Amino acid sequence: MSANVESMFSVREKPWHGLGTIVMEAPTSADALRLAGLDWMVVQEPVYTGCKEIVKGYKANVRSSDRKVLGVVSDRYKVVQNTDAFSFTDELLGKGVRYETAGSLQEGKKVWLLARLPKEYVIAGERISPYLVFSNTHDGSGSVKVAVTPVRVVCNNTLNLALNTAKRSFSMIHAGNIHDKIQEAKDTLFMAERYMDSLSIEFEQLRRQKMTDAQVKEYIELLLPMEEEATPIQSRNTVKLRRDMERRYYDAPDLQKVGNNAYRFVNAVSDFATHSSPLRKTANYNENLFARTIDGNPLIDKAYQLVKAA
Repeated sequence: MSANVESMFSVREKPWHGLGTIVMEAPTSADALRLAGLDWMVVQEPVYTGCKEIVKGYKANVRSSDRKVLGVVSDRYKVVQNTDAFSFTDELLGKGVRYETAGSLQEGKKVWLLARLPKEYVIAGERISPYLVFSNTHDGSGSVKVAVTPVRVVCNNTLNLALNTAKRSFSMIHAGNIHDKIQEAKDTLFMAERYMDSLSIEFEQLRRQKMTDAQVKEYIELLLPMEEEATPIQSRNTVKLRRDMERRYYDAPDLQKVGNNAYRFVNAVSDFATHSSPLRKTANYNENLFARTIDGNPLIDKAYQLVKAA
């Protein structure tokens, strides 16, 4: 198993090249916690020097299941347990919540869950299925992040567009009154329906915005620019990537009936950004791919800004 993905489950199909446990139906929160290998607690313990002197101002975050030290944090750090993530999602989404995937990265230092929202939307003639993503770190390296992300059911593209008219994400540090912060996150994410309504308007505007073949070529070159003084290999690689993105615009089966418009272009870029294989995969490629799903992808945002400015 990948050094980055420690444990996970997924409904129906395995992401990240076959890693994790597969189940046929979306489980309850209790089952999801167990299937994902997240049924453990983070216990905070004192930190000592080699001479058994206590290190003031710091604590060790220790995993209860195997006594693994996940990180050393300041004594102001407040733990958000894995059970808190599922309780948060259960309460926010209510009876209709369905967990699609969850798991642990970097030996428990980072964890996530993905839950499908009960309501689906039909936008620009396509079914859009919103998801809630909850990510957390136990090593002190990052904040708690919660986001609503709309996913096209047809090809599973993530379309995280930066809308100013609605909030779709929330971030909180592990300090202060965690209970109040979690309540604030719930209040923010209850605006998810407003976000989807705004997204519907944006998609319809993109669908009505026609694009010529020349514009498609121009925008692809802007998104994937040729480096100055590029070597022959770099030039060939850039051309290869451009052709890949172009094929996704013209040849993707699920986009054939959409029309030649900005909506099709943004979806093609989304497909390229979230599914194309890089020319060189780093050790943490899979983890970065998931992070882009949570935080949004700059390439998709840039494509969106290009067509909006036209």
